[in-house]
Amino acid sequence: MTETDEYILEAIKASVWSGFYSPEDVDQMIDDLLEDDADEAFLRAAIEPEFEKKAEEEKHWPEETDCDRLDIAFTTLEAQGILALHNAGYTMSEGHQEAFEIMQDRGTDSFIAYCFYHGQDIDRALAGDGLWIAFDHVNGDVPEKIDVGNTVQSTLKNAGFDVEWDGNINKRIHITGFDWKRRGHP
Repeated sequence: MTETDEYILEAIKASVWSGFYSPEDVDQMIDDLLEDDADEAFLRAAIEPEFEKKAEEEKHWPEETDCDRLDIAFTTLEAQGILALHNAGYTMSEGHQEAFEIMQDRGTDSFIAYCFYHGQDIDRALAGDGLWIAFDHVNGDVPEKIDVGNTVQSTLKNAGFDVEWDGNINKRIHITGFDWKRRGHP
């Protein structure tokens, strides 16, 4: 197996276990990652067994997972005027961009702030490193940004999460011990 095959195989596993992608999505992702030394047939054949493995594991998951509780917390935040995005791009800058685009589509007066986690955060959560939540006020680094951080932090704590954040508006909120288990795929 080449290094490219190993890299793409890891990307397949992360995509499947994230719970956000269908087999067709993962198959399409392979198109973006293929290089000349990749074993395309092997990689495409790895998709369905990984989804089957995940489906079997899901049978043994608790009725309510950390991802379920996060969904509830994000719904609560949206009710408070904070756009809360799951899987917002793959990087911080992509997450901020996605938030701005959604706020433009929904109307900028619909939200006072936003929060999100991105694909790299999911990778870290799958590796057992907790989940990091970014946040911002719609007007950037204004005094009210601290209120956004406090609201996100308290909402996550109320959802039963252990949260670390030192109150610095330029740092993200860390949900420690987050056990990534997102059922199914869209």
